[in-house]
Amino acid sequence: MATCNQISRALTLLFAIAAGVAVANVYLAQPLLVTMGHDLGLAPGTVGVVVTLTQVGYGFGLFLLVPLGDLIDRRRLIVGQFALLAVALVAVGTARGAAPLFLAMIAVGLLAVVTQAVVAYAASLAAPAERGRVVGAVTSGVVLGILLARTVSGLLADLAGWRAVYLCSAALTLVLAATLYRVLPRRRVDTPPLSYRELLGSTVRLFVEEPVFRVRAGFALLIFAAFSTLWSSIALPLSEPPLSLSHTAIGAFGLAGAAGALGAIPAGRLGDLGHAHRVTGVALVLLTVSWLPLAFTRQSLWALVVGTIVLDLAVQAVHVTNQSLIYPLRPEAGSRLIGGYMIFYSIGSAGGAIASTALYAAAGWTAVCLLGAGFGALALLLWVVDPTRRDRPAPVTA
Repeated sequence: MATCNQISRALTLLFAIAAGVAVANVYLAQPLLVTMGHDLGLAPGTVGVVVTLTQVGYGFGLFLLVPLGDLIDRRRLIVGQFALLAVALVAVGTARGAAPLFLAMIAVGLLAVVTQAVVAYAASLAAPAERGRVVGAVTSGVVLGILLARTVSGLLADLAGWRAVYLCSAALTLVLAATLYRVLPRRRVDTPPLSYRELLGSTVRLFVEEPVFRVRAGFALLIFAAFSTLWSSIALPLSEPPLSLSHTAIGAFGLAGAAGALGAIPAGRLGDLGHAHRVTGVALVLLTVSWLPLAFTRQSLWALVVGTIVLDLAVQAVHVTNQSLIYPLRPEAGSRLIGGYMIFYSIGSAGGAIASTALYAAAGWTAVCLLGAGFGALALLLWVVDPTRRDRPAPVTA
């Protein structure tokens, strides 16, 4: 059985790449929504359903699949999910109607939760004093995957069409499945005396019994609602006159957001030093304020660049801090904790996607920015009244 310090920097990097590639598949559609909508006859006000259904599948996967990491061999679980994810991506790339596409997108979301199995596995291998750094590094891969997905997706769509985006991703996912099968350490699971049904029920009990878990799940819902509000709707004003940007240009703004992802590792290290609550507060202020420059997107693309960097830095800092705080609550239930926490991420992401695209169609970009700022303000209010609010002492190393 692997000990808690048997994770090398190379393995951490592989975890980050795998997690980033898997989760990227959930976000490939965002710069393509207009094109996919035209191709499949979807109205502009409902095109956000493509993202929403993917998040619905992701939410089901978080509850039904991620907890299995506490019950069966995580290596086998991760490799199997990567292989099935490749099949689902082929189904998206070959779908010829709205209904088959929607079903395939749900399957992509369901299986892309392998990202969280990777995060939980990395956290379980890390020593307590290094867990924040390791989780921060892997989560950086996740956020880079989310943001660079838009850049790569837009570029490939301009070169070969939106279907090629998913077929290329399927090939890459298969390559990763083979690599992970060869490289991931074999690690015996201390199986809890629970059936699968009891395992799922225990996830609900963890939410009831752990106040830190509840509060951090609330932060996840709100910050990712704000995150999805931006990234699910930004293609709409950018693709319309007077800007009329191409898929490649729209996707390139993911590079600006990727710069914000660099905040993950420092946030994790500050959490390791006991400053998690302060990091959260500062990040939530930045999240709320980021919508001011974003409101001027039509007047200045530089305002969009600044706003995306600040927003993604803030979301990433809170996200890493959240995960570094909840895993130690019950290390033996790490997969259930991460999976349960990410259910709220999925709810927030789905809600932000459908609300922002519908609101844009009804009231325009300014209304979308007010919605995003509102999510940030609610998260900041939760931080102010947080009953668990305190910075914890840094863990003592042997």
